[in-house]
Amino acid sequence: MIDGLKCFVTVVELGSLSRAAVQLEMAVSSVSRKIDALETELGARLLLRSSRQVIVTDAGERFLPRARNILAELADGMNAVQELDSEPRGLLTVTAPAAFGRLHVAPAIAAFLQRHPLIEVDLHVSDDVVDLSARRVDVAVRAGVLPASDLVATHLAGMNRVVSASPAYLEKHGWPKSPEDLLNHECLTVNGRVPPRGWWRFEGVNGYQPLPVKGRLRCDDTDSLLHAAISGAGIVHLANWLASDAIVAGQLVPVFPMLPVEQGGVNVRRDPNEPAIHAVHMPGRSNQAKAQLLIRHLREYFGSPAYWDVAMLAAGAAERRSVR
Repeated sequence: MIDGLKCFVTVVELGSLSRAAVQLEMAVSSVSRKIDALETELGARLLLRSSRQVIVTDAGERFLPRARNILAELADGMNAVQELDSEPRGLLTVTAPAAFGRLHVAPAIAAFLQRHPLIEVDLHVSDDVVDLSARRVDVAVRAGVLPASDLVATHLAGMNRVVSASPAYLEKHGWPKSPEDLLNHECLTVNGRVPPRGWWRFEGVNGYQPLPVKGRLRCDDTDSLLHAAISGAGIVHLANWLASDAIVAGQLVPVFPMLPVEQGGVNVRRDPNEPAIHAVHMPGRSNQAKAQLLIRHLREYFGSPAYWDVAMLAAGAAERRSVR
């Protein structure tokens, strides 16, 4: 039956018996017989075949996703058995937010692959929240506040926001002495979507509600706001992991003293529901051992506190002294 499933799925994906036979390294007649046997066992016609085309029947359309899941589960099960007595191997599918994935997850996974040469990773970077069960994702890295779910979450790093501006902007427009002074400055803000949690909020200011800052530039992409701030367009309020490289390079300067960090990467905060970086995975998956191996690597690679916080705190303190 497994051979029949493979033949059926391959024929549907390639749209041709002959192309499927080439990929499967089988004769066309053998592919056809395997599908005949599968249809007989199921008691339903899956494909209408002719010399010119292959048409998927209604029964075939309904059976196709289940056939794919059976083959995926079989592959995962074989990998799980092989992992018991051998070097970890096989495929891991990972998702991460776009900017954080590019800056921090991709380099971490590159180091992971060097340590585990028999593992392959499909990395998808997108700000869409992926359904792990529907997409067969093994590990999802998520930035923000996690909603309640049945997923197993592992804390990777703390997350706070840093108010920063270019040295040129501060020299021309002056240095805000308090968060309230931001109301008199050009502030780069998000447009077209719900602002990130903590956006323009400060402890003890405005009842911890967002300050109504304004500026002539608004954008729906925080990476673009970062580059605008580096160019001197205004003051920006970005996540620590996004602003850190620019602060270390001296392109941006923290306007206010940055929050301290604790061991474990947890920012010192009054509100326990503040955003953080987590890795989540589904319990009970056959790839769970490899998923946990990757998650442990991510925690080790990011460090405690996270490497971007360590570098940014040192560079930011020195830069603020030199600019002022």
